[in-house]
Amino acid sequence: MARYTGFFIVAVPIERLRQLVIEILQSCNLDIIYDSGDYLMARELPGMVPLPKLVTVEVLIEKSSASQLQIRIDLVIKNEELPLQTHNHCRQMFEVVSELIITNRQWQLVESMGI
Repeated sequence: MARYTGFFIVAVPIERLRQLVIEILQSCNLDIIYDSGDYLMARELPGMVPLPKLVTVEVLIEKSSASQLQIRIDLVIKNEELPLQTHNHCRQMFEVVSELIITNRQWQLVESMGI
């Protein structure tokens, strides 16, 4: 199973963050399948890649450790694909979602790290 993780600390009002994250996920053709407010799960829509390559994205918004304007977002992107190549579909999706988080103009990126 391929699995890539990262975290991002962004400066944005907490009440806007959830909707901005949803917009990023939807712009990547990911369908929100679970939303508890501080945890989101999304799945890639079928049809573009074989079923084992479809990615699942989990986003945890760390409200408990958030300051007034800085909030940590933990990101996990995974699929059933064996990561036999370093540039597999799961890695590509991780890079796309991460880049959209990093370059989003609705917040200021304070810190990030992806694996």
